[in-house]
Parts: sequence; structure tokens; C-alpha cells
Amino acid sequence: MTMPPRFPLTAAQIDRVVTVFYAAVRRHEVLGPVFAAHVTDWPAHEARIASFWRNAILGDRSYDGNPMQVHRAAGDVRPEHFEHWLALFDATLIRTLPPDTARSWSALAHRIGAGLRMGVRASGAADGPPLLR
Repeated sequence: MTMPPRFPLTAAQIDRVVTVFYAAVRRHEVLGPVFAAHVTDWPAHEARIASFWRNAILGDRSYDGNPMQVHRAAGDVRPEHFEHWLALFDATLIRTLPPDTARSWSALAHRIGAGLRMGVRASGAADGPPLLR
């Protein structure tokens, strides 16, 4: 059984957002160096991330990965990076999508980003031992 999309969006729109976003990431003063340290094949990375979003939004089951594990294992991903990531992602959504679709995708991205931020913070990858609160 195929689930309906979370909101009206096409695979082509997802691909476009991902392409525009990562072009901006590569130019970003904070995020650019972090991504450059880990991504050597940008087309492959963008295809993987587009697959993640097609899974999250369209219910496409082609993505096989663990974003939390990847962000924790990177070692140089900091909780504050997610604020930059989300601001840049929101700007990309606003520039490339109809307003209602941009807002819906932004809300989903912020929920995912909050979870990743907490996971990075709790893992201690950012500043030493895990925070036990």
C-alpha cells in the first residue's frame, strides 16, 4: 500500500530544492567547510539526500540510511550548525516552491532538524561527554 504524500510536491521539485540548497551550502561560510570535509561526490550526496526527502514526503522507499548515525559519527557537526542549515533550507524553500508547500516542508525539516540537533548534543560529539539531563 502506497501512502499519499504529506503535502503536494513532486520528485522533480524535491530534486530542484536539493540542488539549489547544496549550491548555497557550498558557498556558506559556516556550513561549507563542514560539508566539504565529508562530501567528495556532490552529485551522489545530493541524490542520496533527495532520496531521503522523497521517502519522508512522498513515501518512496528508496532511501536506506541513518541520518542520526551519520551526523553523530561526523565528529565536527555541532548543534549550532542546525540553525544555519535550517535558515538556509528555509530560504531555498521560499525561493523555489509555492508558499504553502514551502511552509509544509519547512515544518517537517524543522522537526527533523530538532531531532538531529538533540542527537548530536546528546552524543557528546560536539563538546565532549554526553549531556545527561
